[in-house]
Amino acid sequence: MAKLTKDELIKQVEEMSVLELSDLVKALEEKFGVSAAAQVAQAPAAGAAGEPKEEQTVFNVVIANSGAQKIQVIKALRELVPTLGLKEAKDLVDAAPKEVIAQVNKKTAEEAKAKLVAAGATVELK
Repeated sequence: MAKLTKDELIKQVEEMSVLELSDLVKALEEKFGVSAAAQVAQAPAAGAAGEPKEEQTVFNVVIANSGAQKIQVIKALRELVPTLGLKEAKDLVDAAPKEVIAQVNKKTAEEAKAKLVAAGATVELK
């Protein structure tokens, strides 16, 4: 049998039917003791050496503690979420730790945190 070049071999494989390709794969697996099954790679732990951690883009603003100035925190919260009534805002502040703003971008989350911290609350971004 004449030796085929890589291009000639690829051309022959391209012309094969699915059944012929399946048979070829099985024959190669048996001949070389390998498997063509896809390997399931275990995901590396976040922050693994040499791998950059994917930056979070969506945040939830959580009031961890309303602090001593609850009225100021309620006012700040109502400025941030104008659809909240006074009672709803008070209930959220009283129920701390409580998520008050969900699924916002980093800039909006940072602005909300700054406003709530200035009013006296302890705030976390998650």
